Amino acid sequence: MSNTAAQNKVIEFKERPLRPGDPDQHPKGRLLVIGGHEDKKEDRIILRRLAELVGDGKLVVATPATEQPQESWEEYSRVFRDLGVRNVRHLHVEQRADAETVDAMGVLEDASAVFFTGGDQLKITSLIGDTPVYSRVFEILLEGGTIAGTSAGASVMSETMLVGGGGDGSYRIGDPLDLAPGFGFAKDVVIDQHFAERGRVSRLLAVIGLNPRIIGIGIDENTAIELLPFDSFRVIGEGGVTVLDGRHVTHGNLADARDGDAMSLFGVTMHLLSQGDRFEFATRTPEPHDAEEVENEMRGERVDTAADD
Repeated sequence: MSNTAAQNKVIEFKERPLRPGDPDQHPKGRLLVIGGHEDKKEDRIILRRLAELVGDGKLVVATPATEQPQESWEEYSRVFRDLGVRNVRHLHVEQRADAETVDAMGVLEDASAVFFTGGDQLKITSLIGDTPVYSRVFEILLEGGTIAGTSAGASVMSETMLVGGGGDGSYRIGDPLDLAPGFGFAKDVVIDQHFAERGRVSRLLAVIGLNPRIIGIGIDENTAIELLPFDSFRVIGEGGVTVLDGRHVTHGNLADARDGDAMSLFGVTMHLLSQGDRFEFATRTPEPHDAEEVENEMRGERVDTAADD
């Protein structure tokens, strides 16, 4: 992409930004949403999956969330090159002005995937939200590419993201529960990360109690969901994925109880999925699959699922 073409792209997106709320937009790509602390040294099954999705294309590592962008870039660049990704580029955004530059458009030119590192999710959304870089990232998803993120980079994928709050123990009315607008790439869900390791089920239940329309997805460390927007996801990695479904909630006291009272919430459905398992959004139902399907897929093998029929 020439400087002139890149400048034209910046102008185009500033005048007509791409946004997930447009009903005419139907993403052809997928999200790889990682619960944090993914394995970078041994089997690396999650990062290996991302490398497989990139193939011979370009992977852009975006580091706006972290306080150590250069160190993070160098680490992930080394891992992905070791996994066979030949074209790895760094998108460094330190202020919003960086997200509407010709250089940024050049980095994202012809990208097959964008990977957001961990750190502070508010830095990602405040620096990139509704900038030309944001529109280009969404365009990559629309055109069939992959948008991935770990930890903070996972939280930003949903319309509403969890920023903080919800300490140890049961959630109590009036406890801080910090929510903020996310990127909106995954509709009708709230994603939480480091889920089992940091005991975050009570705060995700509180989100469901506030609005049972939303599906809560809690992702453990070294675990990911590979999500097809508006359709389904499957689990990859060694931990679990907790799904909280509030469509059958019959009672909640978040709007009526006194500050300090424990939360009541009746009728929440909880599913715990592990590697290979899938979840369908239309029916809100999980579907069991053998974990070895994923492992064999990473080795280029296929499982004969009809063998036991």
